[in-house]
Amino acid sequence: MQARMKHPVLIVPAALQALLSLSATTQDLGLPAKTIYLIHLRASQINGCSVCVDMHARELREAGETDQRLATVSAWRDATWFTDAERAALALTEAATRLNDREDAVPDAVWDEARKHYDDNALSSVVLNIAIINLWNRLNVTTKQPIGGHD
Repeated sequence: MQARMKHPVLIVPAALQALLSLSATTQDLGLPAKTIYLIHLRASQINGCSVCVDMHARELREAGETDQRLATVSAWRDATWFTDAERAALALTEAATRLNDREDAVPDAVWDEARKHYDDNALSSVVLNIAIINLWNRLNVTTKQPIGGHD
């Protein structure tokens, strides 16, 4: 695959800096790094962003994630090795990524379950990370960025 164009954030470096700055603000809010990477991986799987699926699977491996858990992120509901907090984050990720799939895009039950596991800071990190990865996915998929371009 060949990219349709040079990555937009390379053409507009201020956009890259803004996105990196925004991402940095979501760190150290009480959300484990592995949960952030799981959010990024699951949204990227849904959006079909091969660049991000590859990148975030590698981040998870580097963070010590097992192959068993990595292989089942897309089937997290049926895998017993995800914590209740991770399940809540993954459910919220799916709902907020697939906004048009249901009348109530993010059902109260999904939100309430996430709320049980995360305080305001950590929940803000979940929501911001979902938004950030969806933005990156849309940039990469729209411009057909090839996998491996980040190496």
